[in-house]
Amino acid sequence: MEAVFLRKNIQNVHKAGFVSIVGKPNVGKSTLMNRLVGEHLSIVTPKAQTTRHRIMGMLNSEDYQIVYSDTPGILEPKYALHEAMMTFVKVSLEDADAILLVVEWGESYDATAHGRFTGIKIPVLLIINKIDKAPGADRSSVVASWQNHLPEAKVLAVSSLTGENVDQILPALLDLLPEHPPYFPKDDLTNRSERFFASEIIREKIFMNYTKEVPYSTEVGIEDFKEDGNLLRIRATIFVERESQKGILIGKGGAALKTVGTEARKDMESFFGKKVFLETRVKVAADWRKQKAKLKHFGYLDY
Repeated sequence: MEAVFLRKNIQNVHKAGFVSIVGKPNVGKSTLMNRLVGEHLSIVTPKAQTTRHRIMGMLNSEDYQIVYSDTPGILEPKYALHEAMMTFVKVSLEDADAILLVVEWGESYDATAHGRFTGIKIPVLLIINKIDKAPGADRSSVVASWQNHLPEAKVLAVSSLTGENVDQILPALLDLLPEHPPYFPKDDLTNRSERFFASEIIREKIFMNYTKEVPYSTEVGIEDFKEDGNLLRIRATIFVERESQKGILIGKGGAALKTVGTEARKDMESFFGKKVFLETRVKVAADWRKQKAKLKHFGYLDY
């Protein structure tokens, strides 16, 4: 009877923990989290610094709950918005039970960005992402090089785009996470609101449709988010820093803004599973990235 009882207890072990996904800008952190969670929670574009907030995505099963945090890319702050973004990274590391440190294929070791993860108490799983860019390459030498720089980390080479070797991440993480009851209800997927995802979808389309400084100078506020049966009525304001950017964003005869709205509406309908009526306007909020009061209004600061 005792042996049977012990086996039953082992089978009922539940693991739960917070896993922070960190790395330099544009190494594929958001694509990786979306792949791990199985949902498109973080917006993805080819441009660096697309992710500005900490976005949690939860993976649940009967035996575990993993709370992933997608974070902004590690950078040297140039203005207040960057400082706020790096605060999100700092906070995510403070409550992490494990760290997914993501680098991309061909990236070199950076003592400033990567050295901080040597000798820390939190276990690190180093992910070499984008191996699809180098088919047939000698991966073992690259893995060995990173292992030499971070000897305490477990190193995996994957492609978050194609999914190659991504299935190796879950068992490796479960080995690192503590036994703990779930932190959130098992039917939760994220800590973010529907309003947040509506704004992020619009911001993603801005990053995809504009070049140079315009995408980085924009922020999206959701003024109204109302359910009307099977219809969502959403009114959004896109903020820019200068009047000239407003003209670029709107485009000739409003054509550019109409493209953004159409693409965003289609993605919202897929994401929310409802028909969407989307109304957008553009407004100037001068130098909002450098002003803490405006950053607080946009949800980047809590003081």
